[in-house]
Parts: sequence; C-alpha cells; structure tokens
Amino acid sequence: MTALIIGLSILLLVIVILQISKLTDLYARIRGEEEVEERLNRNQGNAMMLFLVGFLVLCFLSAGWWKNYMLGYGPHESASAHGSILDGLFDTTLLFTGIVFVITHIALFYFSWRYKKTKTSKATHWSHNNTLEIVWSAIPAVVMTYLVIKGLLAWNTVMADVKPGEDHIEIEATGYQFAWHLRYPGEDGILGPRDFTKISASNPLGQVWEDPLNYDDFHPDELWLPVGKKVRVRIIARDVLHNFYLPHFRVKMDAVPGLPTYFVFTPEKTTEDYRNELRNYPEYNVPKDPTDPDSKMLWEEFNYELACAELCGKSHYSMRRIVRIVTQEEYDAWLAKQQSYYQTTIRNTDEDPNKGKLLGYEIENNREALNLAVDKALVDAGIPMTAEEKAALRLIRLDFVDFETGSYRLTSQSSSQADDLVSILNRYPDISIEIEGHTDNTGDESDNKVLSQQRADAIKTYLIDKGIDAARLKAIGFGSSQPVETNDTDEGRQKNRRVQFRIISN
Repeated sequence: MTALIIGLSILLLVIVILQISKLTDLYARIRGEEEVEERLNRNQGNAMMLFLVGFLVLCFLSAGWWKNYMLGYGPHESASAHGSILDGLFDTTLLFTGIVFVITHIALFYFSWRYKKTKTSKATHWSHNNTLEIVWSAIPAVVMTYLVIKGLLAWNTVMADVKPGEDHIEIEATGYQFAWHLRYPGEDGILGPRDFTKISASNPLGQVWEDPLNYDDFHPDELWLPVGKKVRVRIIARDVLHNFYLPHFRVKMDAVPGLPTYFVFTPEKTTEDYRNELRNYPEYNVPKDPTDPDSKMLWEEFNYELACAELCGKSHYSMRRIVRIVTQEEYDAWLAKQQSYYQTTIRNTDEDPNKGKLLGYEIENNREALNLAVDKALVDAGIPMTAEEKAALRLIRLDFVDFETGSYRLTSQSSSQADDLVSILNRYPDISIEIEGHTDNTGDESDNKVLSQQRADAIKTYLIDKGIDAARLKAIGFGSSQPVETNDTDEGRQKNRRVQFRIISN
C-alpha cells in the first residue's frame, strides 16, 4: 500500500510539472518570449548571488563548528613530535586552496549575475591576452612549486626511518579481518623472524620457533607506549588491505598484504595529559552517558585509539584498539607483567621444535635460581631462626635433574643443573652436602628405596667425576617415605619424584 501511494504521488508530481510547463509556454506567448526570458535571467542571476552568499557563509560556519573535531585544532592538536609538521602543511595548503576556492566561486556566480542576457547586452570577443595568460600560469606555478617543496621537506622528515644504533622501540601490528594483532619484543629488544607458511591457529603470526629471537616476544591486547620515546611500527596485513591509523598522533599508513610498511613517531603527551587538556573545553565536561548523571565526564573517559582507515569489510569498526601513552616508569611496570607468547602458548606443545629440551635462557634462569637459593641459605645462616626454618633454607631441590624412566641413568639435559651444582661446590669449598633421592609410591617400596639410593649415588658419582672431593658428599635414598604432595594425582606423584640436596656444614 505504501509503495502504491508513493508511486501515485510521483505520477501526480510529474503531471503538475507538465501542466506548469504548459502554462509557462502559454504565458510566454501572451507576454512575449523575450520579455519572459529577460525576467527569468534576472531572477536566476539574483538567485545565484543569494546562493553564493549563503553557500560561503555556511562553508565558513561549518568549518568553524567542526574544526576542533575534524581539522585537528583546539583540544585535538597533534600529540606526536612530527604531527605539527603535518598540521602546518595542512594549514598552508588550506590557506592557498581556500583563497582559490573563495575567489573562483565569487567570480563564477558574479559573472553569471553580471553578464546575464538582456535586450541591450552584447558579447565582447577577446582573441588573446598575454598578460592574463602569464598571470594565471605563473601564479599557480609558483604556489604549486612552494607547496611541493614544502611537502617534500615534510615527507622526508616524517617518513625518515630510525638511524643505526638510535634508541627506539620497535613493535609490530598485523591487520586481519577484523582486528589488529600486536607483537612486542622481549628483553632482547628484537622482534623474531616470521614465515607465513607457519601460520596456524596457535601461531597466528607465523613466528619461527626455531629462532631464539622469538622466545621472549609477547602479544598484548592493548598498545602501550612510553611518552617521549621514538617508536617504529612494523605494519603488515594478513588478508586484505588495512590501514594503521592513530589520528591523535597523525600516523596513517597502509597495511598491504605481502608488502610490509612502517611508520616512525614519538608520542609527546600521555593519555592523562591529554585528558587534562580536554577538561578545559566545555564540550568535554558533560557526562559520557547523558541518561546517567553519575557517569564520568567525557574527558575522564577519553582514550587514544588505533583504528583501521580502510573499508576492509562489514566488521571494519571492530578493529578499534585502545592506545595508552604512559610514563617510562608505568611502561616498565607494564612490561614486567607481560608474558612471552612462546612460553605461555607454544612451549613443550606438539608445535614446539624444542619440546623436551632445555633452552639457553631456561638454563640461565635455573642457574640464577639455584645460586640464589644457596646464597640465601648461607647468608641467612647467621640470622636468628628456628631449627625448622634453618633446615628448610638448607634443603634445596634440583628441579632440572632427571632420570630415564625406571632407571638411575641421568638424562642428557640434567647435566646443565648438575654442572651448576659443581660450580657452587667449587665456589664454596668449605661446605658439604647430603644428596637425597625420593620416589612416589608406585610399585614396591623396597624397589623404590633401592632406586632412590641409586639415583642419589648417580649424582654423587657425577660430582666426583667433575673433581668434587668425595668426603664432602653423602648420598641417601628415602624411597617414597617422605612425600611432599599427595600420591593420588599425577601432579602430586611427579613432585614426589625428586632429587634434592641438603647443606650439612659450612
């Protein structure tokens, strides 16, 4: 029914227009076509002048109204070191193009009004005018040359890459439908290599796990950056064209599948600083939720954002990510909480090429932990404490000394921590230790006791072979008689199967 009414309305409008046209023709015949044409030309000329005035007024009013939101003035001035250069280039370009815009529109509509056809009007023919040719060729050439040179200088400054050895942070942003996957380097400060053929559900970036540079990289949910520190963003796309866009920092770079790009910038205002600037503007001192008088003000809820500036699909809007610019101290505290993606997701899974092996950094961490435990036991020995507390400090577990299943033969990876114990005994020649072997309660108890003794003896033999005096070593097997966890679960039995040593003199 609605469609029928719309169709009839359109038909009626067409009929009315046709009738008006017939009436106009009839009126022209009565009054004379020349008189009617002159009156129409005069009315149209006046209408054009009115349109010109209204159009220019609206252009300036709308620019003034939206300048703080769309043009980067007022509260939304650039928050990066290079942003002022781009804003200055934009202002200069806007000045020249604005002048041309106003002059050409005034000339266009004024000429339509001034030179409308009348009974007495007569056209003037200019075959050529050298002065005009020079003017409208030279002025645009000079202006364009100035804008191009200024643009090239700005481009060379803004798009300059980091210099070798320059202090900076390098991160990576991979766009896909529909999110940004962020990657940061760990303590080594280097992003590990990638290989697109290795992309999988558990390895979304195709990191090469054989390369140690990937071991400490982590994947955060938010983009955190320290204020005043140069940042190099490596930009990649995994499927279609995306665009890495940080509007408040004047950062915008395409993410092209198969063609990595980059952008270098230095944030100059923390999120908190930017919020405090926004609170000076009335439009940001209103509740974020107008229906909730207790909601926070707009300036309090402000956050920088990372967006995609390409229409990459129907869920394009969901690529928005929060960006937090913080002090160096806050950034360091945030870094300390981040966990390696390899360690939390890949390590010792079927996708880990190093499954069952100790890696270099793990060996180093284990060495530091063992040395710390021994140093603490020896240093704290002079502090007043109960006998139980002192005994607990002097009992140290060798978590990474393992044996083949059902055997007292050391596994190949056990040598690293056994060698660490050798180094400790060499560093402290006055101490003696008692090596303890323990098992879970699986199997016959007498067999377990024998096995635990054999394993303790195996450690003792290893240490003697490395040059440690046998008089400083004692080995004893306890079987399953001293569990530290329940033997009812696999986890508990695994903790009960252990080798540890006790410092018995120093």
